[in-house]
Amino acid sequence: MMIDKISGITPLNNVQSTKRTHAAESLRSAPDEISVSDEAKKLADAYYLDSVAKDTPDVRAELVEQVKLKIQDPNYLSPATIAATADKILSAYGL
Repeated sequence: MMIDKISGITPLNNVQSTKRTHAAESLRSAPDEISVSDEAKKLADAYYLDSVAKDTPDVRAELVEQVKLKIQDPNYLSPATIAATADKILSAYGL
């Protein structure tokens, strides 16, 4: 048995006859804006500097001082020393 209509009302016709409102199209809103406080900017800078400091290798002052003293010695800067240093630099960069 097939039921086409219930009590003489066709439910699909009622739904299809509704018209959409275009109220959403008529609304215009201003573009979104963000304001960042000076405190937030300072915290962001501090966070960035902290992450850079964590990623930067430690500098050992005593080794830097030893190298400075060695470079001041004219006998230290020989072609063999320069070549060994260049090889170490290239190997550090994977070349």
